[in-house]
Amino acid sequence: MTHSARRIGRSFALVLPVVLVLSGTLAVTSVPWAGQTGDQILTASSQNVSVRAKSRAPQDVLRDRLMTELQEKDPGTALTRLQREVEARPSLAKHCMSIARSLGRAAVDRFGPVRAQAYSKPVCDTSFASGVAQQTQGS
Repeated sequence: MTHSARRIGRSFALVLPVVLVLSGTLAVTSVPWAGQTGDQILTASSQNVSVRAKSRAPQDVLRDRLMTELQEKDPGTALTRLQREVEARPSLAKHCMSIARSLGRAAVDRFGPVRAQAYSKPVCDTSFASGVAQQTQGS
């Protein structure tokens, strides 16, 4: 019987702190803090809640995806994808030039001006080439 009592005592000693911590945490989350009105009451658990991220514009999502593609493959692949995306979603056409310029600047950073210019395609007029030229002048 002494062995059983010891085992129960050990189990109780392990479980009791967990129960006390959890019950204390639950109690703290529901106690209004002194000097605050009901509208200003914050619970301990609500202070660490993440704010939902704002949704990003389609052109920003596309730009990021194309930049990744440029880094992983080459600017020609990214430019072809840009052209297909603009054809599939005409609402992106007004952003095509700025995206192509960004790709041109990124291509210079990644491949150098001569190799970047070799990937130039007539996507969004000459915006890619314009981005290459701008980045080359800025370097």
